[in-house]
Formats: sequence, structure tokens, C-alpha cells
Amino acid sequence: MRIVVTNCNTTQEMTEEIVRGARAAAGPGTAVTGLTPEWGPESAEGWLDSYLSAAAVIDLLRTYEGPAYDAVVMAGFGEHGREGVRELLDVPVVDITEAAAHLACLLGRRYGVVTTLERSCGQIEDSLELAGVGRNCAAVVGTGLSVLELGDAGRTEAAFLAAAERARQAGAEVLVLGCAGMTGLQRVVGEKLGMPVVDGVGAAVKLAEGLVGLGLRTSKVGGFAGPLPKGRVWGRPSVG
Repeated sequence: MRIVVTNCNTTQEMTEEIVRGARAAAGPGTAVTGLTPEWGPESAEGWLDSYLSAAAVIDLLRTYEGPAYDAVVMAGFGEHGREGVRELLDVPVVDITEAAAHLACLLGRRYGVVTTLERSCGQIEDSLELAGVGRNCAAVVGTGLSVLELGDAGRTEAAFLAAAERARQAGAEVLVLGCAGMTGLQRVVGEKLGMPVVDGVGAAVKLAEGLVGLGLRTSKVGGFAGPLPKGRVWGRPSVG
């Protein structure tokens, strides 16, 4: 089985970190390939970045020419584009946002999301509502760190623990890592918090493996039917 994992930004180092987390979660016989968009934001934080990222990821998969794959994991927490990718592709497409939330709902009555900047919280809340798992979310809490600041492990852990306490006070019984760049942090903070911590990348990989193993694919009846045949211009038309 081969799973393609798409980063939502152009930072190659983040793609490599995401792939390490995905491979750690994958079962024997599952190959993981990481893809980085050739254009778009270096980090996705806010509506503008998210819409730009969505178009870049769709374009990345549209023009993909590598080995055949069985499923796609979209590694952008709260980012747009999953519905468009499901129209584009026939294989299962698993978004880390809804994957983490669905698994969190199996572990406790209410869950909380700890993410990066506060400006991303509303976007994540909307994404969870659209996925049908918003009602179980007790809180989405920011750490105050940007995506590109997550490389400082000590600072990230301290900020996460402080934000996690706010989520717990709001009623969270389970926590979700609210950024693919936090992958791996669950092993560090889970024991300290004394509560389950779900990593979206690992959750999405396991769900993708399950869907492929069960022979299930995205429904093409209705909302995710393939795109209508028509002229489409990708990028700025050439001049002259």
C-alpha cells in the first residue's frame, strides 16, 4: 500500500517532519511518500494562506507523475481543499483535521484542539463543523507560536502545556494536536497531561490504511462526483 502525504505549505523541512510521523504510524507494508507544493505560502496561518494552499495542493496532485498510490493524507490542520481533492481523485482522501477529531470522539466525550496562533482558531472551528465533529469540541486554543516557530522543541512543549490546561478547563477530556508541524509532540506531552493526545497525521494514516484495507473509496454519487469537463486555466495565462 502506498499513501501520499501532502504538506500544505512550501517548507520542505516541515514535509520531512510530517513524513517521519506518518511513517512511524504506518503499518508494515505501507509506503509513505511526502509531497511539497511548488508554490503557495511557506506556512499556512489564516484565511488567505489557507485558500492559496488549497489551490497549490490541488495543483500538486493534479500534476503528480510519481508512483501510483492508494490513498492521500492532507496534512494541513484546518486548511481548505479537502472537498476539491475528493472530487479530483478516486482514492480515499483523509484530512488530518477530521481524522484527529473523529478518533478523539472515540476516546472521550469532548475534545480540545491546541494549535498555533489564535488567528487560526476560528478557521479550525469552521473546519470541524463542516466535518460534522464540531459539537464535541470543547475549545480550540492557540499557543501563540507561529508554524515556523515550532522547531524550538522546549518552547513549543511549554506553550502547548499551558494551552492544554486552558482546553482542559473548558471541558476537554482528549486533546488534538492542531498543526501537522506538532507531529511527535503527543509522545512528550501525553504522559505529563495524563490524558490522551491525538496526532492528526498518525490518525489520518491509520484511517487511510483502514479504508484501503476495507476496499472503500470516495463516493462519486453526488457531492464528490468528478469535476465537470470544461476549460480551466491553471495559473496566469501566458502573454503573447
